[in-house]
Amino acid sequence: MNQTFKAAIKGLVATAGLGIALGSAQAQTVLKFGFGLNLQAHYGVGAVYMRDNIEQRTGGRYKIELFPNFALGGEREMTEGAQLGTIDLVTTSSGPVGNFVPDTLITDIPFLFRDYAHARSVLDGKIGQAILDKCTAKGLICLAWSENGFRHLTNSKREVAAPADAKGLKIRTMENPVHMTAFRTIGVLPTPMAFPEVFGALQQGTVDGQENPIGVITSSKLFQVQKHLTLTGHLYSPAVTLMSPAAYNKMSEADRKTIRDLAREAAAISRKRVEQQEAEGIEMLRKEGMQVKTLSTDEKVAFQKAMAPAYKEFAAKFGQANIDAIRDAK
Repeated sequence: MNQTFKAAIKGLVATAGLGIALGSAQAQTVLKFGFGLNLQAHYGVGAVYMRDNIEQRTGGRYKIELFPNFALGGEREMTEGAQLGTIDLVTTSSGPVGNFVPDTLITDIPFLFRDYAHARSVLDGKIGQAILDKCTAKGLICLAWSENGFRHLTNSKREVAAPADAKGLKIRTMENPVHMTAFRTIGVLPTPMAFPEVFGALQQGTVDGQENPIGVITSSKLFQVQKHLTLTGHLYSPAVTLMSPAAYNKMSEADRKTIRDLAREAAAISRKRVEQQEAEGIEMLRKEGMQVKTLSTDEKVAFQKAMAPAYKEFAAKFGQANIDAIRDAK
C-alpha cells in the first residue's frame, strides 16, 4: 500500500468520523425556555433545575436554553409563542394563560385557598390535573402547576388598612378578568398591563400601585417605586409550566414522561424558593424603606366581605360546585 493510498484512507476515515460527530450533534434538540424574573427568583431556580437535568435524563437527546427576564416577551406573548411553536417551554403566571384556557382562571378567585398546603394539595391532585388537561384542546401542553405565592398590594399614595383605603387607586393587574372583577368590586381602578411595563408605569405615576407575591416585589425591586405594602394575601397565585405541542409531539413517550417529571420536580423547587423569599423578603422591604401593614384577622375578613359580591359572577362563570370543591378540599 503506497503512501498516497494510505493518506486517502485516513482522509476517508476522518471524514466519516466527522460526519458521525456532526450527525450526533444534530440529533440533540435544543428547547428554548422563556420566563420572567431572574435566575435566582422562583421561576429561575426551577428552570435551572430542568436545564441541568434534561440531558442526562434523555441520554443527550434534549438540551434546554434559558431565556430569563422576559427576554422572549411578556407572559402573554410567550404563551402565544408556545402555541405557535416559536418557544418550546414557558413558565408563566396563570393569569395570562386564562386568555387561552379559561378554565385555569378558577384558581385566581380571591380568598379561595386557605394556605399554601391547601393550594398545593388541590393543584397537585385530581382537580388541578383536570384543569391542566384542558390545555391540550387549546393548543398548549400544560406540564405542571408551579407557584408565585400569595399576592399582596403595594402603592405609592397611602397606607391601605381597609377596602375603603384602596378606593380610587389605579392598580396594575395582570390581564386577568377574575383579578379585575375582584378589584373593581372594592372600588379600585384595575389597569391590566404586561409585567415588563410595570416598573416604568409605577415610576412615571401612570398607575399608583400593583399587586404581586413578595418574591416578585423583591426580585423586581418594586420597592424603589412603591412606598406602601399591605399584606392582604388576597389571592394565591399559581404559575404554569407550558410546552409547545410542536415540540412535545416530536418526543417519544419516554421523553414526554421525563419532561413532565422534570416540570413537577422543578415546581417543588420553585415553591421552596417562594417560601424562602417570603420569609426573608418582608424584612428586606422594610429595610429598603417600605411601610408594611400587616392586617389583623378582622381587617382581612373586611377585604373578604368587600369582594364577596364578585362571587356571584364567579359562580356563574365557573360553577358554584366547582368553586366549593376547591374551597372545601382537605
